[in-house]
Amino acid sequence: MKCPFCKADNNRVIDSRASADGFAIRRRRECLGCERRYTTYERIEESPIRVVKKDGVREPFERRKILSGLMKACEKRAVSIDVMDDIVTRIEHQITEQFDREVPSKFIGRLVMRELRKVDQVAYVRFASVYRDFKDISEFVDEIQPMLRSPAGKASAGAKKTGAAAKGGAAKGAAAKGGARKKSRS
Repeated sequence: MKCPFCKADNNRVIDSRASADGFAIRRRRECLGCERRYTTYERIEESPIRVVKKDGVREPFERRKILSGLMKACEKRAVSIDVMDDIVTRIEHQITEQFDREVPSKFIGRLVMRELRKVDQVAYVRFASVYRDFKDISEFVDEIQPMLRSPAGKASAGAKKTGAAAKGGAAKGAAAKGGARKKSRS
């Protein structure tokens, strides 16, 4: 390994440890020529996975593209970057487990939608509208209907109705109490 500063190829490893993702080894090295330190990473050489797009074009898989799509879908939503990064990591692991060289973009899109549906329904619908290329509002409604029928969707919709009913009921109750006080004064 050549030193990035003086280009000498004589160095020693000071420290070695696994990187955060566990798929690389981080090494701190010291050049014996100029005595400066630098970091290198050792990774398993993999054959790169290529994504097969709808039109048949093939391009290298890039996790940052998935993260970028998630960030757009989750914009102004309460989804942290850590959660999005975890989603990308899970998707990347599924792809590498199931495919050796090529993965259809449709498969990646379905994985992203499945993960988003668990995390944030609004972000899910945003992503689905772009991924599925909705043409009109009826396609949005068709996508949302199953979520509204599911127990989780009913619970969140029911909570909104219950909250409104409770507020209305409380207002009626307060008016009734106020009316009762007026009657007792007379």
